Amino acid sequence: MSSTLEKPLTPMTAPGDATKPLLSLTDAAVAKVKFFAESMPDSQNKPLRVFVQGGGCSGFQYGFTFDEKKENDAVLEQGGITVVVDPQSAIYLKDATVNYVEDFRGAGFSVENPNATGGCGCGKSFNA
Repeated sequence: MSSTLEKPLTPMTAPGDATKPLLSLTDAAVAKVKFFAESMPDSQNKPLRVFVQGGGCSGFQYGFTFDEKKENDAVLEQGGITVVVDPQSAIYLKDATVNYVEDFRGAGFSVENPNATGGCGCGKSFNA
């Protein structure tokens, strides 16, 4: 029994399947990221950063911004966009799906996160 991996894992790959990305974006999310990247002058040529930070009703909240890639960031290319995730956020975002939703409550990015053990009614925060 060997303790070495055939393919090294990166923060953007899920353990157990080196070909499975850490997180994914729906077609709606990719389309909205492209729209924002084209219409916001400060975002052009920058990747989308998906991150987790302390706060919100349940302890953690998601964040989305266009930002420069940093040294230890994991990088995901999907649908013609680039997404970066810092190593700490990657722990909480494993197997998550980012979507863009427009409904009676408003519009915005939402995250379907199997690592969240709870959340609140606002849909913007979670606990793990």
